[in-house]
Amino acid sequence: MTPALRQQLDRLTLRLAELDALLADPAVMQDMARFRQLAREQADCAMVVGLWRRVLQREADAASAHELLADADMAVLAREEIASAETELAALHAELQTALLPRDPDDERPAYVEIRAGTGGDESALFAGDLTRMYLRFADRQGWRTEVVSESAAELGGYKEVVLRFEGERVYEAMKFESGGHRVQRVPVTEAQGRIHTSACTVAVLPEPDEAEAVTLNPAELRIDTFRASGAGGQHINKTDSAIRITHLPTGLVAECQDDRSQHRNKAKALAVLQARLQARERDERLAKEAATRKALVGSGDRSDRIRTYNFPQGRLTDHRINLTLYKLAAVMDGDLGDVIAALRAARAQQQMAELEAGL
Repeated sequence: MTPALRQQLDRLTLRLAELDALLADPAVMQDMARFRQLAREQADCAMVVGLWRRVLQREADAASAHELLADADMAVLAREEIASAETELAALHAELQTALLPRDPDDERPAYVEIRAGTGGDESALFAGDLTRMYLRFADRQGWRTEVVSESAAELGGYKEVVLRFEGERVYEAMKFESGGHRVQRVPVTEAQGRIHTSACTVAVLPEPDEAEAVTLNPAELRIDTFRASGAGGQHINKTDSAIRITHLPTGLVAECQDDRSQHRNKAKALAVLQARLQARERDERLAKEAATRKALVGSGDRSDRIRTYNFPQGRLTDHRINLTLYKLAAVMDGDLGDVIAALRAARAQQQMAELEAGL
């Protein structure tokens, strides 16, 4: 562990004492927004400081044991204590490195997953349907709750556009690396001569805003349109204008929902999607400014980035951001995304640790 990292951990110890005092201040407790923010920081800080104090204790134990090596009667016990301390210290150092990495406050939020057909016409829409199935299968494996917020079906199958909502444990943390351009190489079902075509879809993953931190929508800046829902739904859905489309006039962002028979519930869902898109827009603008001097390892989040290729003839998946290639495409398309997501998380953590050490 570097001296600079030790200094940072000592500073965190002082910060924990400061946070404890602030949270006990009645004036702070009256400001719930600030209190929640400080409480989150205190919880994170307490975890890191707890690990750091354990490191210091085990280092002291090892130092005391080294002093006992000269005593023949205590040498065996001393060597056992040294070995035990060194094993635990190695594990503690690894935990500390992970704990010190910058945390995305949205990681534990539910997420909206937006999939849109791109270049490739009907084949792109079919691939959008395949991606939708893949993500729904993955969500089912994780035990998440899923919901189709809106969909625009294509004539030959698949989707022109579909918006899903996932809710469960650390949903956004797992799904956020999926944003970007997804390319497929295969023989389309519409291809009579057996030629391989290349098509593409875009995926955008947005954290659902925290109600306490959500973007405030000005009703005067919204245009709300009702229309008749399309697709399955029986006589009711064919006879009533229950679907809702909301346009945010200053930005031109649009959200719609036709999943529910209730116009009021559709409006609430569409407003939630619109808030998520506006918050993602603000977030992207902020991150773009912060990251202007460096290129992110796992992609910039630009919707036009080609992040992954699905090659069906070779059964190959390639994630271009980390040069990962897996020959298990059938399993991946059936929702087995664990290896891909784990590799992306590890690459991001490695980059964050390098940036952390460089900044100390």
